[in-house]
Amino acid sequence: MTDSGERTTMTRRTVIGGAAALAAAGFQAVPAYAGGTSEHGSGKTVRLTVMGTTDLHGNVFNWDYFKNAEYDDSAHNDIGLAKISTLVSAVRDRIAADRHAPRPLLLDAGDTIQGTPLAYYFAKIEPITGGHTHPMAAAMNRIGYDAAALGNHEFNYGLDILRKFQRQLRFPLLGANAQDWTTGLPVFPPYTLKRVHVPGEKPITVGILGLTNPGIAIWDKANVENKLKFGGIVELAKIWAPRVRQAGADVVIAAVHSGMDLSSSYGDALPYPENASVLMAETVPGIDAVLVGHAHLEIPERLVTNKSTGEQVVLSEPLKWGMRLSLFDLDLEKVRGQWKVVGRHGQVLNANSVAADPEVVALLQKDHDKVVEYVNSKIGTCTAAMSAATAPWEDTAALDFVNFVQADAVSKALGGTPQASLPVLAIAAPFNRAAAIPAGDVSVRDVAGLYVFDNTLLGVTMTGAQIKDYLEFSAQYFKQVTGTGPFPSDQVTNAPTSTAPNGTPDYNYDILGGLTKPLTYTIDIAKPVGARIADLAYDGTAVAADQQFVVAVNNYRQSGGGNFPHVKTAPVVYNRQVEIRQLMIDYVTTTGTVDPQTFHTTDWSLTSNGTPITVTS
Repeated sequence: MTDSGERTTMTRRTVIGGAAALAAAGFQAVPAYAGGTSEHGSGKTVRLTVMGTTDLHGNVFNWDYFKNAEYDDSAHNDIGLAKISTLVSAVRDRIAADRHAPRPLLLDAGDTIQGTPLAYYFAKIEPITGGHTHPMAAAMNRIGYDAAALGNHEFNYGLDILRKFQRQLRFPLLGANAQDWTTGLPVFPPYTLKRVHVPGEKPITVGILGLTNPGIAIWDKANVENKLKFGGIVELAKIWAPRVRQAGADVVIAAVHSGMDLSSSYGDALPYPENASVLMAETVPGIDAVLVGHAHLEIPERLVTNKSTGEQVVLSEPLKWGMRLSLFDLDLEKVRGQWKVVGRHGQVLNANSVAADPEVVALLQKDHDKVVEYVNSKIGTCTAAMSAATAPWEDTAALDFVNFVQADAVSKALGGTPQASLPVLAIAAPFNRAAAIPAGDVSVRDVAGLYVFDNTLLGVTMTGAQIKDYLEFSAQYFKQVTGTGPFPSDQVTNAPTSTAPNGTPDYNYDILGGLTKPLTYTIDIAKPVGARIADLAYDGTAVAADQQFVVAVNNYRQSGGGNFPHVKTAPVVYNRQVEIRQLMIDYVTTTGTVDPQTFHTTDWSLTSNGTPITVTS
């Protein structure tokens, strides 16, 4: 790394190696299978270890590009493939010490090439289609992955980038349910077979089945429509798991970019659930273990029973970004001369206890330094500081800036269209309370910190009644209170709902603003959900139910993310697949100066029975 603090950390941690590294990472030795020998079994078991990562999202280094500092969070997690490499080596060394143990395998469950400036840079600024090896491909090849499943974010930058990334990998990129639009045939390998040597015994044939998320059809419609379609995870697993067995697999492991428990952020827009890994394990015979992705959760082990066979299936999900490494231990016994899984266990190892692998760091240091230079480059100035710290409960210049850039881009593109005369609004959410654009010099990093997702911009038409419904849905983010406060912010924001029982995340609270004229409203949080929006007006005149607006919105929301009303069925009038963050960067670069006075007005506020309330951070 380029930071002396990281070098110190690496030096301190490199003294921990081998068994000590595994112990520090939370490794628990699991006794070998001790069940009764089957009638035709040999009685001798062999343990196959399978390691897994998921949702790496472009993280190689333990680095926060937006803060320009070593990554840290409230749980003191570390991130990145360089740390994962150290854990993988420790596991391999431990197993290699047992001359009778088969070589472990290493898998990934998707969402690899999107999520950090490192990933963005080599997709958009210096695209890998120009010949440069993607840093994630370089790191994963160096570590020695055996297979990976496609994630939904693999499709964000289009099929050309994805296919180039696929060609750069030295292992298969799997997706049994990524299908040709016309023929329905898989356009990526559905599975791969790995023959694992067992000293003194016949090899174990491991089948690895890859499945990705059906939501790609919605989330990246512009990149896949008329090219690819995505079948249900359970439906395609029922087709391919038996074929993997028929191809000779003794063990079948599914790498699935789908969360454990049934749910769908896209509601009924697709006939297939977004999160279906447990359902697949319960209903599809022949799967022994499932590496789970997509949900960004830490689930060391979940055992479920297949309803057809009565056999147990072990599932594990290793959080995100390289924070954890899943470890499956599968005990196999020869039954009638064939290997059969007779014991199974899962756990996760924590990457924050080990040093980054210096070979991975050295391999990608130049790429990292190039991106650090890019995100810290000056692109303009700002006349006054803008912070998103209070954006969830009060109108701020920071979110008004996001809405201004979005609405301005859509408005300019509507020239000469039937919608050119309609008022333009924009929708933004407080993604990152820590974001701030300082007074004075402004860098790419400052702007990117305000908009941390690679969302693209769309424009849709909506009526006044639909705008009201949309705002009412958004206002469920607030807890119901009485009185005018002052209230600590956590007594007001992030209300639990039936779909977000642990609290509505900030990114699912949307704020609307107008471009040339203000859209004004109040949110009365003494009122129940559904009856909170008051005084809704455009340019001082009450919004009529049939009044037409063009609304600038990001692709995640327009595709159904968060299940907000009306927006996913609203007519699309603008969609050029331009990233919102890049529009913001381009605005600063082009104008040279950001002046909050040109776009910031206080257009919405919180009330209690019509009286303004006070919220404190």
